Amino acid sequence: MADHQEASVTLPSLPAEVSAARRFVTEVLGGWDLDGDGDAADAIRLMVSELATNAVQHTFGQSPNFTVELRLDRDEVLRIGVTDSHPRFPRRLPAAVQQDNGRGLAIIRVLAAEAGGRLSVTPTEAGGKTVWVTLPWAAAVPA
Repeated sequence: MADHQEASVTLPSLPAEVSAARRFVTEVLGGWDLDGDGDAADAIRLMVSELATNAVQHTFGQSPNFTVELRLDRDEVLRIGVTDSHPRFPRRLPAAVQQDNGRGLAIIRVLAAEAGGRLSVTPTEAGGKTVWVTLPWAAAVPA
């Protein structure tokens, strides 16, 4: 495999596009030799689903699209990013609100930590943000 691989797709900020984001990630990672039926692939699909859902639901129509980006460096580190153009960074909701929703980032943090990875948020030059999940590739590909 090459030292660095990248793939990205930009999708309209519509609820139906969340499944398109999952399919895109599944196809790309399959091309990078990730077993699509394993626990790691399921966790990655769930993380992408949560990130894409946040990009659609919490931008309040101010982000007409979102971008899903994958980066694989030296077969060691997988970075998954979802970018939208809304300037507000994600935040935890109060406990009362979390009864029905608001657990997406908590789920992502737990899944990333279990795999030895982490969640981070960076601003974009255009005033939006990218929410990144960084995982060791070894956690994604069974030995």
